[in-house]
Amino acid sequence: MLQTVTSWGRTITADSFVHRINWRTQPIIFEAGRSYLPVGALRSYGDCCLNDKSAVFDLAGLNRFISFNRETGELECEAGISLRKISDIIVPQGWFLPVTPGTQWVTLGGAIANDVHGKNHHKEGSFGCAVLELELLRSNGEKLRCSRSQNNGLFRATIGGLGLTGIILSAKIKLKKISSAGITAQNIPFSGLDEYLELSARVSPQYEYTVAWLDCANLGAKFGRGILMCGSHDDSGCKPRSSRRFSVPEKMPSWLLNNFLIGRFNEVYHFVKSRSGGRTTSIPYEPFFYPLDALHNWNALYGKQGFFQLQFVVPQHDNGKALKEILEEVRRSGTPSYLAVLKDLGPLASPGILSFPREGHTLCLDFANRGRPTAQLLSRLNKMAIERGGAIYPAKDATMLPAEFAASYPTLEEFIRYRDPKFSSSFWRRVTSA
Repeated sequence: MLQTVTSWGRTITADSFVHRINWRTQPIIFEAGRSYLPVGALRSYGDCCLNDKSAVFDLAGLNRFISFNRETGELECEAGISLRKISDIIVPQGWFLPVTPGTQWVTLGGAIANDVHGKNHHKEGSFGCAVLELELLRSNGEKLRCSRSQNNGLFRATIGGLGLTGIILSAKIKLKKISSAGITAQNIPFSGLDEYLELSARVSPQYEYTVAWLDCANLGAKFGRGILMCGSHDDSGCKPRSSRRFSVPEKMPSWLLNNFLIGRFNEVYHFVKSRSGGRTTSIPYEPFFYPLDALHNWNALYGKQGFFQLQFVVPQHDNGKALKEILEEVRRSGTPSYLAVLKDLGPLASPGILSFPREGHTLCLDFANRGRPTAQLLSRLNKMAIERGGAIYPAKDATMLPAEFAASYPTLEEFIRYRDPKFSSSFWRRVTSA
């Protein structure tokens, strides 16, 4: 029976046949005349986790630990386990995820399939850099061990491969050694993009993690100011804080999240974060890495119309010119971005053929769905990013055109050789017409 599946942005839905898989499920059947897509926590914002009018494999039941070497930090788990569950086990034993996105609620398989990046890309690269091997189920029934030395082509295609090479059943990753759950953090305010570029170049090498919040909701003179947030693991003995979470009601009125309210919130946020005057403090890792995780169902704040998130990367060699032009287009449009995050991506290349992270500045923007004007703005921003030598992130995309996808990923033809013919998605059909 068809079920309605919705991605995190709540702007796109799909009617799919949902097959729930766990370790007891034997065998996994691929029917003729139907395409398939493995899915995890559905935290992608657009349609790369959807497969309309076809089938998805829900891997949430593949959630077991397989092995953990406490001496070397090598951890093997099934692909449906969440990063949160992994952290609950490894952090008390002095280990940490090698790379983590802005939420703990993604699955291990999802982190690999989207080759997620974090605040430490300038030091450690993307999640795929820490993947040692994985077990992949192809639609012909083959179970393959894939690594840098075995089935290397499939290994590289699966990292960042958007679930299109088969089902990741399990994966082994290399963890990061830490002394405590504490983070030495510093918040440094800046007045605009030029100051950010100077500040980031000077300060980022000193820290393991850096990320900048931008005020793109106040469209006047304060537009583009922000806070550079830096941090490194410390030996303070700080323990993880309790996981108390507040929940947003599922049915929130769209008008409640408005330009005036977000503008005032940004005023308060900037004031609070600036108040430290650049002093360092020791805090638990959870609020540093996952501030939005404290708000369950935060995507419901945008109401039933949902929101779009756009993330792109542009080269660093132009002294921020591309970023300035794109941000100016946002300001000129009169459409505020309620959440804007800026990071520098380093030179360490991912093993993934179709991976998004690459050296440059990456900017992530949230826009409330206001219909046609929002879609037109996104179209202009996509075009600007591509024309300036950039790339668009599939996990955050709902509007990319086929030509823009091909320009973002010049290795696309190589990837297609490894795609499983029975695997597809709403995103894949949109950007390849396949």
